[in-house]
Amino acid sequence: MSQSTQKLRLSALIALVVGSMIGGGIFSLPQNMAERADAGAVMIGWSITAVGMLTLAFVFQILANRKPELNSGVYAYAKAGFGDYMGFSSAWGYWISAWLGSVGYFVLLFSTLGYFFPVFGQGNTPIAIGCASLLLWSVHFLVMRGIKEAAFINQLTTVAKVVPLVMFIVIAAVAFEADIFTRDIWGHGNPKFGSVMEQVRNMMLVTVFVFIGIEGASVYSARAERRADVGRATVLGFLGVLALLVLVNLLSLGIMSQPELAALQNPSLAVVLERIVGPWGALLISVGLAISLLGALLSWALLCAEILYATAKDRTMPAFLSRENSKNVPVNALWLTNGMIQLFLLITLFSAGTYTSLIYLASSMILVPYLWSAAYALLLSQRGETYEEAAGERARDMFISGVAVSYAVWLLYAGGVKYLLLSALLYAPGVVLFAKAKREQGQPLFTPIERVIFVCVIIGAGGAAYGLYSGLLSL
Repeated sequence: MSQSTQKLRLSALIALVVGSMIGGGIFSLPQNMAERADAGAVMIGWSITAVGMLTLAFVFQILANRKPELNSGVYAYAKAGFGDYMGFSSAWGYWISAWLGSVGYFVLLFSTLGYFFPVFGQGNTPIAIGCASLLLWSVHFLVMRGIKEAAFINQLTTVAKVVPLVMFIVIAAVAFEADIFTRDIWGHGNPKFGSVMEQVRNMMLVTVFVFIGIEGASVYSARAERRADVGRATVLGFLGVLALLVLVNLLSLGIMSQPELAALQNPSLAVVLERIVGPWGALLISVGLAISLLGALLSWALLCAEILYATAKDRTMPAFLSRENSKNVPVNALWLTNGMIQLFLLITLFSAGTYTSLIYLASSMILVPYLWSAAYALLLSQRGETYEEAAGERARDMFISGVAVSYAVWLLYAGGVKYLLLSALLYAPGVVLFAKAKREQGQPLFTPIERVIFVCVIIGAGGAAYGLYSGLLSL
């Protein structure tokens, strides 16, 4: 290939940004949001999300430009700025968030089939988990053979994602009824909602999940035809996805009331469209989602394995996770990833876990990588590091990263104590791999500050374990 043909133009970069963010979450958005907030709070929440996520998008672009040598993923920013354990924890949290998202996709896929075949229920019945497990290991051995990309699958899943969403927006805009939308716009008629700000706080983890992947744009910086296009693609792709999400969410609240939406089975978008046009609407959304999820499962299987592989290559993770087979597939990383997906599929069976609870947990796990990335960008701008010849950009970047840090902290608060404790429970076991990686390098396990941080993680994990045992917490 010539150098020019390897470079990505603006349109290709935008497609990559959009494709990394649109998954299965948007198809369940009407129910997920209505369960936590009514229309007025939803509009406020999306406004906060728009500002916060846009600043995070800028943060990843700032870091890609300022620290181009840190190209191993978002965890590299935490490691460079705050030490080995925080770098490892960011990689560990990012990986867990990725495969938890895959578990959520499996549940959503069979919940979609459950709309037509009741035996699958909400995707967590014994039959659904058995079929999901069979599909999981089929994907596993497909990837083991070295199938890393298939252009026709990517094209098919892109069409499956976008076409039904655009059709829904057009049809719902025509059928929208203002009196339904404004009937109880602030949710005062639902006592479990609480105040408007409580509603806003409760919907935040859903908005995080539907934007997971926003950080992926910086990965393609080195392959852009023009480096400035990466920033443009990030912003344009983000705004496009934001428009789709907000329109799908708000238009649904003008088709069915908040209580009706909250009671729906996912994918709730199918039921909303069925309300407008009849059974073919549900079929259109369900088929599009099923194809989209099947394609996404292959991509996420590779992504999860690549996260462990990349971190093992730079010795953040133990060396055994970097082993490849004859097809250049990171086999140990793949086995560990899919083993965890299988374990959590079984947990959803015995704990009656749902798609919603899984996406909340996946969202809470991604908050640490996001927080430390934003904090590192703020640290660079405060120190003036890499700004020796660009002093005029320093104040701007300090403001952007400051807002991003504030947003990440707000997300931790919005997630609540439950998901903070459950996140600690998932972070704590990672110390085994961290200790192995340190031993391979002949280095001490913790610095004094890292030891204090780890003690806090253990205390949180202990609280979560007790909560699960006593029934105070549940997945």
